Amino acid sequence: MSTSTIPAEAPVRFQPRNDALRAEAAIEPDAVATGPVTKATQIIAIYGKGGIGKSFTLANLSYMMAQQGKKVLLIGCDPKSDTTSLLFGGKACPTIIETSSKKKLAGEAVAIGDVCFKRDGVYAMELGGPEVGRGCGGRGIIHGFETLEKLGFHDWGFDYVLLDFLGDVVCGGFGLPIARDMCQKVIVVASNDLQSLYVANNVCSAVEYFRKLGGNVGVAGMVINKDDGTGEATAFAEAVGIPVLAAIPANEDIRRKSASYEIIGRPGTQWASLFETLATNVGEAPPVRPKPQTQDQLLGLFSAEVTGRDFQMEPATLFDMVGKTDLVKPTLEVVYDAA
Repeated sequence: MSTSTIPAEAPVRFQPRNDALRAEAAIEPDAVATGPVTKATQIIAIYGKGGIGKSFTLANLSYMMAQQGKKVLLIGCDPKSDTTSLLFGGKACPTIIETSSKKKLAGEAVAIGDVCFKRDGVYAMELGGPEVGRGCGGRGIIHGFETLEKLGFHDWGFDYVLLDFLGDVVCGGFGLPIARDMCQKVIVVASNDLQSLYVANNVCSAVEYFRKLGGNVGVAGMVINKDDGTGEATAFAEAVGIPVLAAIPANEDIRRKSASYEIIGRPGTQWASLFETLATNVGEAPPVRPKPQTQDQLLGLFSAEVTGRDFQMEPATLFDMVGKTDLVKPTLEVVYDAA
């Protein structure tokens, strides 16, 4: 058996390609459009911390928009499926995921009337999600939108489509509208508390991240709910460069009516002007590119007494972990002698 010498290959040089990639990465993406939205349908994703009042805000906002002559579709994208509860007087709306599963088992197709319901000009539906511990909520969102596309979502003729998303779940499914440019702009709902602003900042970070990847979604502004006048949420909005679209006060009348599934965003009522202004601002606010805050900048909006940032961390020792006697174990790291 003959042998032959295999010539050594010349070293592969990747420098030109690396230089090209670096040059491409250094190019700033185009600025977010600041002119009026020209698309016939405005698709707006609303994010916020769980329990911050997104469903309350959206139910009243969508109702007011409809009374102003707009055709509005409200889609709940939270696994809790509570977005439409206030709109429908506390009644549960059949979810797309649950209905789709039942129809599939029966060999039937999902129809619009199975999942979409209306009240006083507002059309609404819930995507739904899996039971606790039995699936991925983000995957449920993706499946729900796939079903919507089969139902002709892109051909529907609405003035506004409002998407209610949970903001404190770091999951690709919940970031779908931002990642895939499925909406033109994002609105965050927050209050004067650190946790809700932390979530709002995460949403701004997600928008900025996908902008750098070539995305086109911007943040149109913030709705401050349960506003107690302390000003942290307003300071945050100024810091990230987004407007405050409305400040809903921490008011007992609002809390009581909301708890009893009453729509307060009705023309001619005590709170009508608040939601009329919000409806106008939501429609007119252009998407802007936010400036996400660092953790220290976010904490800086609050006093040290609130955040505890004057506390000095003390490193733990091995003695703390194992008791009275330090256990020194040889390392498993393999150390090679110098060649």
